Amino acid sequence: MYKKNIYKIKSNEQIANLVYKMVLEGDTSYIAKPGQFINIEIKEFYLRRPISICDYDENTITIIYKIVGQGTEKLSQMKEGEMLDILTGLGNGFETKNSKENPLLIGGGVGTPPMYGLCKKLIEEGKKPIVVLGFNSKEDIFYEQEFKNLGAKVYISTVDGSYGTKGFVTDIIKTLENYDYYYACGPINMLKAVYEKIETKGELSLEERMGCGIGACMGCTINTKTGPKRVCYNGPVFKKEEIIW
Repeated sequence: MYKKNIYKIKSNEQIANLVYKMVLEGDTSYIAKPGQFINIEIKEFYLRRPISICDYDENTITIIYKIVGQGTEKLSQMKEGEMLDILTGLGNGFETKNSKENPLLIGGGVGTPPMYGLCKKLIEEGKKPIVVLGFNSKEDIFYEQEFKNLGAKVYISTVDGSYGTKGFVTDIIKTLENYDYYYACGPINMLKAVYEKIETKGELSLEERMGCGIGACMGCTINTKTGPKRVCYNGPVFKKEEIIW
């Protein structure tokens, strides 16, 4: 179930290389799970921009996004007090009930934000998540301290070795043992590598180009082991055993 509403920008600040954090004020009652997304109307652009939810409370939604085109560039230029037309409550999020005591959370680049809301929820349920985040370089890193502030154990990898472990998230994961389920969100190559290298059951958040964001246009349909599924409606989160690469 989704809802269209108007939201006020409380803040919009750069937190890493080309990465911005925006806090929106408005109705959050249609958000049910970590891993869901919102769809933002940006004036002068025909299609809305889908952005994953990082965190939310009774009155605010926090999103973290990267400038990857003209739409997100314009979003980065918006100021406190400006209004946005947004669809909320979109997508099928992560199921925290599927994990046991020590879930592994894997975020790559701007796949990191939904891991924060998920981590927060898991800790509220008394679980002890292990967080592995991957970035290209030190200047791209964000939210390391925020995860630590929640009480999570955090590991960072960078491709160029400028911070943390040199390499990829899988280079860290192969050194870990005490996890019993995993959740992942990030670039498709990262998700494929995680899928292939981790035998434990898990859930992956996929990304596809979206037209409507509500399951009507069928533009983000993918093939799964249980038939065609719409990423915006049936996903973006899918169980590992459903996915066909």
